[in-house]
Amino acid sequence: MSIDQYKSVKKNIPLIPLRGMSVFPYMVIHFDVGREKSINALEKAMIEDSLIFLCSQKDATIDEPTSEDFYHIGTVSKIKQMLKLPGGSIRVLVEGLNRGKILEINKDESYLEAEIEEMVYEPEELEKNEKIEAAMRLVLKDFEEYITLSNKVSPDLILTVSEIEDPGRFADVIASYIYLKEEENQKILEAFNFYERLEILHGILQKEIEILKIEEQINQRVKKQITKVQKEYYLREQMKAIQSELGEEDELIEEIEEYKSKIEKIKMPEEVKQKALKEINRLYKLSPNSAETGVIRTYLDWIVELPWDKETKDKVNIKKSRDILNNDHYGLYDVKERILEYIAIRKLTKDMKGPILCLVGPPGVGKTSIAKSIAKSLNRNFVRMSLGGVRDEAEIRGHRRTYVGALPGRIISSIKKAGSKNPVFLFDEIDKLNSDFRGDPASALLEVLDPEQNNTFTDHFLEAPFDLSQVFFITTANTTATIPRPLLDRMEIIRISGYTEEEKLQIGLNYLLPKQLKEHGLKENNLELSKEAIRDIINNYTREAGVRELERNIANICRKAAKRIVEEDVKTVRVNRGNLDKYLGGAKYRYEMVGKTHEVGVATGLAWTTVGGDTLSIEVNCMKGTGKVQLTGQLGDVMKESAMAGLSYIRSISEILDIEENFYKEMDIHIHVPEGAIPKDGPSAGITMATAVISALMNKPINKDVAMTGEITLRGRVLPVGGIKEKVLAAHRAGIKKIILPYENKKDLEEIPSKVRKKIEFVLVKKMDDVLEHALVEEDDENENH
Repeated sequence: MSIDQYKSVKKNIPLIPLRGMSVFPYMVIHFDVGREKSINALEKAMIEDSLIFLCSQKDATIDEPTSEDFYHIGTVSKIKQMLKLPGGSIRVLVEGLNRGKILEINKDESYLEAEIEEMVYEPEELEKNEKIEAAMRLVLKDFEEYITLSNKVSPDLILTVSEIEDPGRFADVIASYIYLKEEENQKILEAFNFYERLEILHGILQKEIEILKIEEQINQRVKKQITKVQKEYYLREQMKAIQSELGEEDELIEEIEEYKSKIEKIKMPEEVKQKALKEINRLYKLSPNSAETGVIRTYLDWIVELPWDKETKDKVNIKKSRDILNNDHYGLYDVKERILEYIAIRKLTKDMKGPILCLVGPPGVGKTSIAKSIAKSLNRNFVRMSLGGVRDEAEIRGHRRTYVGALPGRIISSIKKAGSKNPVFLFDEIDKLNSDFRGDPASALLEVLDPEQNNTFTDHFLEAPFDLSQVFFITTANTTATIPRPLLDRMEIIRISGYTEEEKLQIGLNYLLPKQLKEHGLKENNLELSKEAIRDIINNYTREAGVRELERNIANICRKAAKRIVEEDVKTVRVNRGNLDKYLGGAKYRYEMVGKTHEVGVATGLAWTTVGGDTLSIEVNCMKGTGKVQLTGQLGDVMKESAMAGLSYIRSISEILDIEENFYKEMDIHIHVPEGAIPKDGPSAGITMATAVISALMNKPINKDVAMTGEITLRGRVLPVGGIKEKVLAAHRAGIKKIILPYENKKDLEEIPSKVRKKIEFVLVKKMDDVLEHALVEEDDENENH
């Protein structure tokens, strides 16, 4: 039925905008009226023919609506009954008659009145087609499902609705019984076409059914969970009763009381105590067979076993501490002095926060063992944690208790192992830390190694702060290059350079030999190892900055001596320079000694390696060619760049040096650094390569007794380099008499032992001119040498 099949009747009737509700034709409903204009409209309607036009407000919060604030399509209704309520409001019962449309609103201050176009039709005149019949069946089916899912509508209503033949009334009756939003009610009201109205109602009902289904699913799930919880509670109460009968509950209570007693006795921060007591209450409430109880027990065991209030008393005696350090280690004066300074401050003040020392040096110089000596001299417990290859942040901070098998990190584990809150804590190999997808352990260490923060170090497992400010942290590293800058900034660097030959000799005689004799069950008179033999071991069987390889070789001699004593029944085994090869085999290393003659194009450079210093011969050949420069000997990029900088400098002063001006076009230059299988890099061979090239181009020999190190610039300035002590010791070992060093390395000469300083002449240079003056040999000097 289209809109033109309605009979249109125009009439002027009072109007009431309804808040939060809609009225459909054939619908009987009551509502309360409180607004003055609405009450006046009711009274006006009752005086005339009891007809009133009801439409819905767009916004229910507006008290004084204008024509824009309510819908203009509503329902013409008849007032059936009015009842005055206390407070001045009126309860009114109305019956919806027909749809209506506002044509014009009449102006009146006391109430709203409008000219309404009422849409009236006679149901008997309607002819239902197949489409409308199908739509009615679908809507009835939807309504049945809606009633089944919703408990707000009586199931008996289906019978009443199914008997309605009129499609308009059918749709309006169903719409009046379902709970819809104002906008959806309005859509149905505004649908004058019956088929369209049924289609809209079908869509709305389908949507409501889906929502009700979801609500039902949620409701069932919640009910199931509540039922499960109630069941568990009931069973737990039963279990408690059974445990009480068997006497098992007493064991749990006894365990809980034991935890409480231990926690009360320990002087721990209030925050930690409250957390521990909270966990104890959780343990009591949980079922003894619950997986969570195991986690709580582990947590409480860690809390009560940590040394919250246990610390060792420092025995501050500088003389005794100095003796301990001297007895355990030879040399290392800077390190010992720094430790003695700390001990002296401990005597003057107890509040000083533990320092963080970083001992940096090559392998085998005694970094780890000196940390043990510090603990011994302070009368503190000692713990060591190796950081080499640690990639997981949880190794430092621990795992959260949500993980299966979670435990605290190795910091807290080591403190528990130490048994005191102020041990000497060694982080070994801090330069070998790594990071991957599991986090960055170096970042986790920032808090640990910061005296301003580590008094509240929080492990993920404990979830409570532990005071690390009394711990004496010591770290060791072979190099500072790989330590992250923020971490390096928190530590005091103490460099331990390699030992001299004399120092190694003293360490071998006074420390390593007695230790190895004891470990191999030998007495002092069972093995006689001469000084010369130890010196030969140092020079010919080891190549290291420390003494680890030296100790291994002494141990090797001890084993062979022990075998001879047992097998041949010998009382004393004597090892000297003459028979050393019988015990250790042929010499493994050779040190390049100074040449016998001055040579053209051969300069002696000084190199630093991880196992100490070494001398380096740099050879240059100049040949007729086309200006090619060849660099061999596995040279790194920095070293190649140094060579090119040197060549550019030589070209710029070729006239002064009296070198052929076009040498770079007419000659091929080949620079070679022997021992080509070993990679070499760094800028410190800059002046050595430049000197060798100048010597070859000028055909002037280089002094065989001179060694040099330093970086060269394009303008011929000589810049400082590192590793001076190790390089000078290597030069001394090779028989060098004069060493050319950058002027800015003057301060490094203080580190060189006085015995070595006396035997070598040091030349400090600022420019390449000074280098050539001391390195190149004039013809007269060369003849004298011959």
